[in-house]
Amino acid sequence: MSIELQKIAKSYADNLVLQDISVQIQTGEFFAIVGPSGCGKSTLLRMIAGLIPISAGILKIDNQVVNQLPPQQRKLTMVFQNYALFPFLNVHDNVGFGLKARKLAPVKVEKRVKEALELVNLSEFAARKPRELSGGQRQRVALARAIASDAKICLMDEPLSNLDAQLRGKMRSEIRELQQRLGLTLIYVTHDQIEAMTMADRIMVLNDQQIQQVGTPTEIYQRPQNAFVAGFFGTPRINLLPVQHAVAKQLVVDESLTVNLNQPLPAGKYYLGIRPNDLRADFASEKTNAALRNLEYLGTQSVIHAELDNGQLVRVTVDGKLTAGINQRLLVTAEQNFIVFNEQQQAVLFAERGKQIGTTSNQQLQEA
Repeated sequence: MSIELQKIAKSYADNLVLQDISVQIQTGEFFAIVGPSGCGKSTLLRMIAGLIPISAGILKIDNQVVNQLPPQQRKLTMVFQNYALFPFLNVHDNVGFGLKARKLAPVKVEKRVKEALELVNLSEFAARKPRELSGGQRQRVALARAIASDAKICLMDEPLSNLDAQLRGKMRSEIRELQQRLGLTLIYVTHDQIEAMTMADRIMVLNDQQIQQVGTPTEIYQRPQNAFVAGFFGTPRINLLPVQHAVAKQLVVDESLTVNLNQPLPAGKYYLGIRPNDLRADFASEKTNAALRNLEYLGTQSVIHAELDNGQLVRVTVDGKLTAGINQRLLVTAEQNFIVFNEQQQAVLFAERGKQIGTTSNQQLQEA
């Protein structure tokens, strides 16, 4: 079942929470909604579910306008962050509670509950109470309840945020596998960019009350439409370096840290976005332009935090463990993979391996 949002808005009195939210979610798509805390992710999900009213705009489910439909008539199910399990019911009865409330025949209830518990590998825990389960098992019960409902649309509101990192990774794989196996249209709210990148078919990025970008994980990471999206995705964060640019065939952060332009940009203020893995650090060079301020070892790589001689801070990643002392001098240079943002922090140029492409908002740059 598809979902379409047309200019959806939400406000409380004079407080505007969301505006002009328009997107179409395809049948069977895993669609993630991502953004910082307080950007309206959960509010949008609850409007889709019918738990809070829409202030303006049109919401369609399967081509039917559902703005005024109560939640129980929207043919969807929802998994919450806090599991929302009944503590006095065992696992079996928690999963079957909604089915019994809909007055399904006991035989059908039993069949659906059994199948749902098998799908999430909880059959042997059917008689246990929620307090006897781990956090991951409780989350599986919530998933089983959603599966048993037989709804073709499932909404998930940060379902893994209460779990530890190792369990989150395991549950990500299980949710994605279940979604594909059942053919669910799944809308998944998270503030975790890794969850969105590894699970979703497409991602919507929210900030400042509105959509910043909608695209596949590859598009979001490689072609961010603005500096916010570029900074939100990627660990460590992208370097965003201000440059005052004259009409020339280079952008110059300092005399050693430059990138080449195949065609000159108009004069003005720009921001040069370079991912940490696209910068190079040379501690053996006689010529230097930075000092090491901090060093993080992450197992497979080290993250260098350096201060350029002009005062700008940069992050550089190198493979493996690096042995270097705080304040040690180094030379920081750039590969020719970068993004150029204008003064309003909108992307105007993408460069990858020497190929440079201007955005539609920057028509004077053509593919080089």
